[in-house]
Amino acid sequence: MQAVMDKEKKTSDPGALSRKGKYLTFVLCDEEYGIEILKVREIIGIMNITPVPQTPDYMKGVINLRGKVIPVIDLRLKFGFQEVEHTKETCIIVVEVKNKLTGILVDTVSEVLDVRGQDLEPAPHLGDGINTEIFLGMAKIKNKVKILLDIDKVLGAEEINIAESLTSVS
Repeated sequence: MQAVMDKEKKTSDPGALSRKGKYLTFVLCDEEYGIEILKVREIIGIMNITPVPQTPDYMKGVINLRGKVIPVIDLRLKFGFQEVEHTKETCIIVVEVKNKLTGILVDTVSEVLDVRGQDLEPAPHLGDGINTEIFLGMAKIKNKVKILLDIDKVLGAEEINIAESLTSVS
């Protein structure tokens, strides 16, 4: 009987196996989130961000990273959270989305987790008008829930278009 229950538990979310793997976890507003490690190019400490006029509030500006201009998005503001002062733990995770580098500003980086298929559940339905497409799922690790983000959808078409316009100056 236990074997049947274990098999049912493993196959209750057919997409879980495709989402298993390594995730970089980080903290925003005391909650842990994760993004696929294959999307991460590097993690850097907070540095001087040059503001760019006429961009959304969550678009903090651009940085010069070894000669490359990279736009930086504050995930706190993107998700509608309150902006806070940067600390020594605040950092920028440089991710690659659609062949473009973008920095995401986070409170702190936690660790790299190896998430197994049986640790994953689909994102719950949160009501009409709430976009759950940005979630790959929920990982249950050590009695905590970590929200796994689809960074390609978090940084949607608007952000990619802004990033392209900010970095296409030759």
